[in-house]
Amino acid sequence: MVTEILEGVYWVGVVDWALRHFHGHELSTPRGSTYNSYLIADEKTALVDTVWGPFAEDFLANVRDVVDPAAIDVVVANHAEPDHSGGLPALMRHCPEATVVVSKRGAESIPGHYHEDWNLQVVGTGDTISLGRHELVFVEAPMLHWPDSMFTYVTGKNLLLPNDAFGQHYATDRRFNDEVDEHALFEEALRYYANILTPFSDLVLQKIEEVLALGLPVDMIGPSHGVIWRENPLQIVEKYREWAAQRGERRAVVLYDTMWHATRHMAEAVGAGLAAEGVPFKIFYAPLSDRNAVLTEIFQARALVVGSPTVNRGYISTLGTYMEDLRGLGFKNKVAAAFGSYGWSGEAVKAVEEHLARCKFDVVGPGVRAKWQPTADDLAACEELGRKVARAVAATEEGT
Repeated sequence: MVTEILEGVYWVGVVDWALRHFHGHELSTPRGSTYNSYLIADEKTALVDTVWGPFAEDFLANVRDVVDPAAIDVVVANHAEPDHSGGLPALMRHCPEATVVVSKRGAESIPGHYHEDWNLQVVGTGDTISLGRHELVFVEAPMLHWPDSMFTYVTGKNLLLPNDAFGQHYATDRRFNDEVDEHALFEEALRYYANILTPFSDLVLQKIEEVLALGLPVDMIGPSHGVIWRENPLQIVEKYREWAAQRGERRAVVLYDTMWHATRHMAEAVGAGLAAEGVPFKIFYAPLSDRNAVLTEIFQARALVVGSPTVNRGYISTLGTYMEDLRGLGFKNKVAAAFGSYGWSGEAVKAVEEHLARCKFDVVGPGVRAKWQPTADDLAACEELGRKVARAVAATEEGT
């Protein structure tokens, strides 16, 4: 259903209630998502971003509820990823003379995706396009989260359209932040940041300062996914500042897999040690946990303790994806440790510690290894490992 979010500005996007995985199967989306597209009706008609290709006909039906697609003069592609640009080919068949506005890198990525000879106009930070009563102002935002990403600002409406920044994978029949459950909203906004934008945290901070330095009043923020920030819109900007700093909270995550429950018993003993020192913790069984939810918990915590049996002279394969995610996401300001059981060779703990160190975690090691099923002494050592990690968390608090 089309929504007029401001006078003459319309949400013409699509709600994807069924989506449960995104970026292939890289990101879980338990609350679905939306693909947000914004139509600005002025002396010239502009459309900012489209939708994912499978929803192109639904999107065009929404556009037709406001204007004949043939009347569109300007199409802004803030970012070429297909969840935002996938509707372009269907749209451009109706307005082939429209100008497609892209960033410098977008001039590579949009043709690279669609191999069409559209009328491209390349813009940079500070460039403008007049629609009549209003102007579109462009701000390049490379690596938020692709090199081609940019923001579009609508003058006179004080509306910022930042594409993937400040969004959430959150399907809802409501369009605005003051109309939905705040807890669910921020849970999804944090999951989105932790799993997608964390590697670019330094750039996030720089871009926020750059946008604020432009002195553009912002009364509404319309991201490309999820709900629109209408009530106190800059609250999500402040949250991004907080998350980008990666200070973490005084808590820990224990992540493990096990073959015959030996490593599970060790995980529980580590938890007992953390609790004894007053550090809250959560234990996650890797094979059956939502990986993105776990990564979000790790993002928020100051400590990570990983447990694995030794398999094929290394850690168990179910932890491999987590380990690769930790490398790619670049979490900062965290302490870590490892533990695990083994039968014959016992290399898993060392392999985990070495990987965490490469990920720039402060490994408090050495970790605890238990041969076969852990003895009472082994479990006591695990509890002491938990205490040691908790003391390291306390030390990070003193250093902040």
